[in-house]
Amino acid sequence: MGTVLEAEGLLVGYAGAPVCGEVSASVDAGEVLGIVGVNGAGKSTVARTIAGRQASLAGDVKVHGLLIDPDAVPFRRQVSAVFDDDLFFPSLTVREHLLLIARGHSLDDPEARVEEELEFFGLQGRAHAIPDALSSGQRRRLLLAAGLIRPSSLLILDEPEQRLDPRMRVAIGERIADHAKDGGAVVLVTHDPQLLLATASTCLVIDEEVREFDPEHGASIIAGS
Repeated sequence: MGTVLEAEGLLVGYAGAPVCGEVSASVDAGEVLGIVGVNGAGKSTVARTIAGRQASLAGDVKVHGLLIDPDAVPFRRQVSAVFDDDLFFPSLTVREHLLLIARGHSLDDPEARVEEELEFFGLQGRAHAIPDALSSGQRRRLLLAAGLIRPSSLLILDEPEQRLDPRMRVAIGERIADHAKDGGAVVLVTHDPQLLLATASTCLVIDEEVREFDPEHGASIIAGS
């Protein structure tokens, strides 16, 4: 089905100082790459760099064979990313946020698609609320709804299980699996072993050495150093 994401000799960090070993990985259409590791290992930094949210220290990242460029329209059309520090428009309601994204990405029948997401995430009763009136868990669900409602060939999720109840964690796992079945590629940073086992095709363990392993069988090899 083709390679969606390629990272070669990727080194990430801040102020010239790397936070983990080099990352080399590829994700084909229909695959889910899980990224795991202890707190502070650099998982989110790797994901943010892949998403174009911060510059790499070394190495290349390509999406559909092109170097990432967060300012380029083709890149933004292909990549949807959800991070915990994403911001909302303070004066827009939950429904207005989702309608803005649905219409901006030219979805068919955007109003119906928004209603589907509101129902999926249990936000129907908060559809007219502004973000500051939401609970932490509701804001998290709104972020995920905004990332999932739009089309993308590469979906990047940074610990999507945060502040979700067990039922919603299972539902998010099903959405991730469905995205892959439909031909999308996923990069998933997670601390949830059940979510990892339910979705990931391969995994990277982020540390001083970046190890790749099969989440089903646990086999591990060195992917970078």
